[in-house]
Amino acid sequence: MKIYTKKGDRGTTGLFGGKRVSKDDVRVECIGTLDEVNSTIGFLRVKLGDTHEWQANLHKIQKDMMDMMSHLARPSDTKKINTNPMPVDGPVFCETWIDELEGAMTHPSDYFILPGGNEISALCHMIRTQMRRGERRLVSLSATDEVDETIPAYINRLSDLFFTLARAEMDKAGVAEEKWQLFLYKRFKNTDPAPQP
Repeated sequence: MKIYTKKGDRGTTGLFGGKRVSKDDVRVECIGTLDEVNSTIGFLRVKLGDTHEWQANLHKIQKDMMDMMSHLARPSDTKKINTNPMPVDGPVFCETWIDELEGAMTHPSDYFILPGGNEISALCHMIRTQMRRGERRLVSLSATDEVDETIPAYINRLSDLFFTLARAEMDKAGVAEEKWQLFLYKRFKNTDPAPQP
């Protein structure tokens, strides 16, 4: 089978079930953004090397991303069933890993920080921001068709995870964070008036 079909030459693409839509359709834009994220995660894995302790979890995330994109490619009115699994464990998987990473770090996550640090940390921040863009595209898509609640929850948690991975990498490498300001809830907490006796 040839990789090229020529069916997209006029600016349309096929969805799950056979329907064709414009390549700038909100659904295609959403899937394309998540595909971009997945490619950047692949680049991160290459940079980390085969034996890095994050490899297994990042591999799971990449597979889960493929499954989620396949479900997003299926409009809700399509009769054909998508047999790819829905990664319902994704949000809890992220939360568990975040808690493990934060527990191993030398200081808590209290500040917004400037993206950077070192190459791996900066890559994690790039993935975080791409994930946020994917989240915005998901909101646009959900305004036009039903989206399984697992997907936006997982994508939201993944952006938190890659923020934490960026910090964990800097902590392990002994690279100081460039802090911007306290998280909003921390600022409010620090400005609360002292309780009256």
